[in-house]
Formats: sequence, C-alpha cells, structure tokens
Amino acid sequence: MTPGSGRHVVLVGMMGSGKTTVGRRVAKVLGRPFVDADEAFIARFGRTVAAAFADDGEDGFRALEAELLAELIDVPDPLVIATGGGVVVREENRKRLADPDVFVVLLHAEPAFLASRTTEAAHRPLLADGDLAAVLQRLHDERIGWYQEVADEVLEVASFHEWGSSPKRAMAARIAARVGEPT
Repeated sequence: MTPGSGRHVVLVGMMGSGKTTVGRRVAKVLGRPFVDADEAFIARFGRTVAAAFADDGEDGFRALEAELLAELIDVPDPLVIATGGGVVVREENRKRLADPDVFVVLLHAEPAFLASRTTEAAHRPLLADGDLAAVLQRLHDERIGWYQEVADEVLEVASFHEWGSSPKRAMAARIAARVGEPT
C-alpha cells in the first residue's frame, strides 16, 4: 500500500499556510470529499470559530474542535481535511492524527512569510490582539514541535512559491502523488 492510499489526508499548519486552497485541490485530484474544519465547525455547532472563542474561550473552542476532528477521522470513506491552525494544541488531537488511517501533511511556513500573506480577520481570533508578525512568531514557536510530531510529510510552502507560478497547484500535485491514488 502506498503511504496515504485509502487514508484520510489531513493538512495541518499555521493559519495562512494554504491548507484550505491546497486541500480543495488535493480532494479534486484524488476524487475525494473535501472538508474545511472551520466550515464544518459552523455546520456542526451552529456558530463560527470566532463566536465559539468569544462565548467559550479558547479552551471551550478547543474541546469542540477536538470533538469535530474525532468525528471527521471516524468517517469510513477517506476525506481530505484542512484543519484549523491550532488543532495540534490538544494532546487528544495529536493522538487522533497519529491514527494509522490518517496521512498528515504539514504545510510549513516561517512566520515572516505568513505575515506577508495573512491579514487580521474576524475568523482568526488569535490574530486580533497585537502585532501580526509577533503573534505568528509566538504561535509558530509554540506549535512547531507538535506539527512535526504528527506530520507524515512536510512541505515548505515558501519553496513552492519561489519556483513556480502555481504554488498551491504544485503542492496539491505533490500530496496527491505521495498518496499514490490515480487522478
């Protein structure tokens, strides 16, 4: 069996790394359903990530996020899932991501690169306070070990942007090839 065939493909990484766009492309190439965790969160819990943060605090949101991740990973047919940037914060999520039915791809980007491409937005509550570059650096420093712990494959986002005019398409093609299913 090839590394990711028949398994869920889960994209992790910092906000702004391209998980949703790349995930949609991977799903199209593989002929699989795509799930954006932020959109699934709204459908499942009837409120946005920002509303959950405001109402329940980060811990309350993370508990709901863990519940959603478990439900998605329990889906029997393989999906392509773009997670929220902080999904790796909780140990229970890291354990779920280590499941043999999950192929995790880290879209890694340095905070300076992300800051040049990311804007503060209502759907990104952790970016609401403080200097964007400093917040991204702090989050990267806190999470990089966890991202690396769960990753089966690491793609350096900036390198794809340096050598091609369609970086997200190239990343999706790389992931789909690694999964090894026919296009």
